[in-house]
Amino acid sequence: MNETSMPRRSVAVQLPAIARASNVADRYALELEALAAIADIVEVDGSTPERFIEGARRADALITSWGIRIDRQIIAGLERCVVIGVGSVGVDMVDVTAATEAGIVVTNVPDVFIEEVADHALMLLLAATRRVRETDAMARDGRWFDGRPLLNRTPRLMGRTLGLVGFGNVGRCVARRAAGFGLHVIAHDPYLSELAVSEAGVEPVGWGELLERADYLSLHTPLNPETHHLLDAAAFARIKPGAVIVNTARGPIIDEAALLEALASGRVGAAGLDVLEQEPPAADNPLFALDNVIITPHVASATTRMRPETRRRVGREVALVLNGRWPMSCVNPTVLPKLELERWQPYPMSRGPNR
Repeated sequence: MNETSMPRRSVAVQLPAIARASNVADRYALELEALAAIADIVEVDGSTPERFIEGARRADALITSWGIRIDRQIIAGLERCVVIGVGSVGVDMVDVTAATEAGIVVTNVPDVFIEEVADHALMLLLAATRRVRETDAMARDGRWFDGRPLLNRTPRLMGRTLGLVGFGNVGRCVARRAAGFGLHVIAHDPYLSELAVSEAGVEPVGWGELLERADYLSLHTPLNPETHHLLDAAAFARIKPGAVIVNTARGPIIDEAALLEALASGRVGAAGLDVLEQEPPAADNPLFALDNVIITPHVASATTRMRPETRRRVGREVALVLNGRWPMSCVNPTVLPKLELERWQPYPMSRGPNR
C-alpha cells in the first residue's frame, strides 16, 4: 500500500505532569519529525491505569519513557496498538512478555547515549576509588592533611581488575575507557559467546570467577527477573574483599540491604551509584550517611544531546512500524515474523533481546 493512502494513525503519550503553554505539535516537535506525515500525537491521562486505558484504547502506538508502567492490564485494554516505543535503553517500564503475547512490537534506543553512560561509570569508579566525597569534605572543613593518610591505603588503578556484569553497548565502551587507565578487564555475559567478548580485548569469565577476581565491579545489564537482586548477600559474600561497586544500570539489580551490610563489614570498600532501588529515594536512605558511597540522581545518560536525539529516535522507530516496516531496535524480535511488516534490513542477532 502506498504510504500516502494509509489512514492517519494515533500515537498516545502520557500527559505531562506539568502542562506547558504550547500545543501538542510544538511539545512533540522532535517525535513528529518522523511521525507528522502519518500520525497525530494524543496526550493521555496517566494518573491511573483505567484512565490511561480509556485514553489510549484506540491508539495505534504508544510512546513512553517515564510515569505509568505499561503493564499487562493496560496492554490488555489496547485494541489497535501495534508498537510501543520506549525512550530508553532499559524497558522495565513495559511488560514486554505481555506485549509479545499481544503481538505488539516493543522498541528501545540502545545506542543513543552509550558513550555518556560509559563516561559516568568511569567517573563513579574513579570518584569512589579515590574517595572524592571524603577528601572534598576534608579540604573544605580544614582537614587538609587528613586526605593523604586515607589514600595511602588505596591501591593504584593500573594493573587492577575491572569486572563488567554484562557486555553490551555500554559495557564495551567502559572496557575501552578502562584500558586507558591500565586496568585488566574481565566480563560476564551469559548472552554472548566467549569469542565475542575476547575479540574486544576483554577476558570472558563465569559469574563466580567475576565476583572473586574483580577489584572493581561495574553493572551493565538490563533489569529483568534474572537480574533482580543479582548482587545479593550470597554474591557479596563471594566478592573480593574491599571491592568497589559501580551501578549505572538499574537500582534493583543490587539488593540495597545486602549492600549496606557489605559496606558496614568492609567487604565492599566503596560504591558509586547512579541508580537506586527506590527512585527518588527516601530522605533517610542509609546510603546517604556513608562517606564511601557516592550517589548521583540517575543522570548517567544526561547531556545536551541525549533527550533530543532519544525523542527523535523513538519517533523514527514508531514511524517505521506504522509504515509497515521492521524497526531498527526491536526488544522482542520473535513478534516480528508474525506481523505484516516488511523486513527491509538485516536484523543483527549478536546478542539476545535487550531485557
